[in-house]
Amino acid sequence: MTHTIFIDGEAGTTGLEIRERLEARADLELILLGDRRRDVEARREALNTADLVILCLPDEAAKEAVAMVENPEVRVIDASTAFRVDPMWAYGFPELSPERRERIMAAKRVSNPGCYPTGFLALIAPLVRAGIVPADHPVTVNAVSGYSGGGKAMIAEFEAGGDPFRAYGLTLTHKHVPEMTKHAGLSRPLLFAPAVGNYRQGMLVEVPLHLDALPGSPSIEVVHGRLTEAYAGARFVEVASLEETEAMTGLTPEGLNGTNRLRLHVFGDRNGGQARLVALLDNLGKGASGAAVQNLNLMLGLDEGAGLA
Repeated sequence: MTHTIFIDGEAGTTGLEIRERLEARADLELILLGDRRRDVEARREALNTADLVILCLPDEAAKEAVAMVENPEVRVIDASTAFRVDPMWAYGFPELSPERRERIMAAKRVSNPGCYPTGFLALIAPLVRAGIVPADHPVTVNAVSGYSGGGKAMIAEFEAGGDPFRAYGLTLTHKHVPEMTKHAGLSRPLLFAPAVGNYRQGMLVEVPLHLDALPGSPSIEVVHGRLTEAYAGARFVEVASLEETEAMTGLTPEGLNGTNRLRLHVFGDRNGGQARLVALLDNLGKGASGAAVQNLNLMLGLDEGAGLA
């Protein structure tokens, strides 16, 4: 059986990456509008005739597109931030729990996670569920992404010779904070410190923890063990061994580029009271386009890894 797919916003960075992952597949047929992609009626027809629609649009445009979908059989994946805390939409991070995976598989509406939240939630959500990190704990997350996450304007700026490194979100009101707080199970907003580096893609997301400030002063082994248990058998999320991590002298954000993989590390002194939890991923892969394709596969009952590396 061939499923029809319409990518609304296929000319953007995320849309182009999704199209590249889908167009060679024999089990999918892409609805392509070409020069008619700005034609409202052509878009409306595509939005209502496709088996599944992927929205790669700004928030308000995504909301308008969803309102145009009148066919109750059409499934929608939205890559914007518009619906990430909406309880009527399934949050598209299947590895976070078996229940979340089941909801995605049954859903007509799925909100694709953000790139920064993907790394952060993979690190902290299992620890909050286990009670290792209390829900009201003051959590900090530091992160750096390649400039491709900023869209066409930022890409053009950095490729023309932009800053080597730029901290942003300095008002501490970044739009990802509600998403990260809610889906981590935290009861107080986290402190988010994002930055962009002068390289195209790849991401490191870090959560530093004072283990001796947590209930029971858990060891690095306890934290690592909980993460390992949480992702046992996961196809795209892996936890590096403590031995491998201890032997490392550095970590590059470009290490998983071109893949849908997410790799987690627990750094620290086994005899100390501190840890650095670090997630490595491609902001255009597991952080965006790869995640959308993975959710598409689940929603259509296909092999979860089809079209993904």
